[in-house]
Amino acid sequence: MENEVKPKEAKFSDHVFVLYKWKKFLFINLFLLLVIGTIYSFLISEKFKATSIITVSQSNSSLGGISSLINGQIGSFGSELLGMANPSQDIIFELLNSRSVLTNVIQKFNLIDYYQISDNNIDKTIKAFRGDLVFEPTDNGMIEVSVINENPKTAADIANYLVNIVDDKNVNLNSEQARNNRIFIEKRYIKNSSDLKSAEDSMYKFQKKYGIFALPEQLEASIKVTAEMEAQFQQQMLAMDMLKIQYGDQSPLYLQSKTQLDFLKEKVNELKSSGKLSYPSNVLFPFSKIPEVSLSYLRLYRDIEIQTKIMEFVLPMYEQAKVEEQKSIPSLVVIDKAIPPQLKYSPKKAFIILLFFFFGLFTLIPIIFVADKSVLNKIPSNPLEVKTKSFFSRLARIYKIDLR
Repeated sequence: MENEVKPKEAKFSDHVFVLYKWKKFLFINLFLLLVIGTIYSFLISEKFKATSIITVSQSNSSLGGISSLINGQIGSFGSELLGMANPSQDIIFELLNSRSVLTNVIQKFNLIDYYQISDNNIDKTIKAFRGDLVFEPTDNGMIEVSVINENPKTAADIANYLVNIVDDKNVNLNSEQARNNRIFIEKRYIKNSSDLKSAEDSMYKFQKKYGIFALPEQLEASIKVTAEMEAQFQQQMLAMDMLKIQYGDQSPLYLQSKTQLDFLKEKVNELKSSGKLSYPSNVLFPFSKIPEVSLSYLRLYRDIEIQTKIMEFVLPMYEQAKVEEQKSIPSLVVIDKAIPPQLKYSPKKAFIILLFFFFGLFTLIPIIFVADKSVLNKIPSNPLEVKTKSFFSRLARIYKIDLR
């Protein structure tokens, strides 16, 4: 059995030798690609990038006054529940990217012609325009609004116009939100006024019916009077017993004392168990009515206190909402206004040339190894290999490559 001949492993020097053989092909084509890349980089229209730096004005933002009132009384969580948080950068970014804003700018600067949209398709124009817009937050919490255009002045004008139109739309948005909040708060204020009036009318009727004006004080007075009458009753009973012992139960003094004792007993019982006093009083009321009267009084008093607290909270909000609705203060502060740039933004010629160079390098080297292997393959095994060998052999003759 004959020993099989193993294929010889290619060394690094073999690869270098292959590249050396095909050096003319490599250098000539790399040179051509560099020339094409250079010509292409000079043919591309120069573009300029104008940037405006803005920030959101928190102090002048709509609903800021209402939010501060809420934060001072029920905390920031309450303002979030009512949808009154200060506008954030997210709103500005959404407005900058909104279709209405971009359409307005496109019509203002006739960008359909600039982007050469033949069928006047606004969607195609918006897509092309967005490719020349850059909106980025800065590390300091500001917003960079950048516009790329072939004309440096137009780039600056578009950037400044974008800022102005977004500011106007944000003011209108805040005004609309302020109006909606004013309507909501106004409804709550009217309801609270009605509820407070109803609670006060109920308290008036209750006070007029029972003569209750200050329950704790009047209750204390009733207990004190009852205690004094109880003491007098005990004293009178002791005195009557002494008169009975001294003068007998038929004596005028004893009978007079007994009459006074019966009167005191009647009054004590009247305060303790009667439903109504036999004599008018603006302070005292019978004990049997205390549970019912106390519960009714406390409920009415509680309702008035609750509605009063709500009024203390809602009324300042209502007044502030009416002020906020009339505001038209700009909500954006321009830190740097866009000016026509003096340095071009693109094309970056060196980058384009290097891109062509490395593209050619990483494309031509694999082709060289494939070509060298194909040409040296003496016996093609299929028609494709035959055609491939023929092509690369002709290529080697054109570049005068010695394949020995």
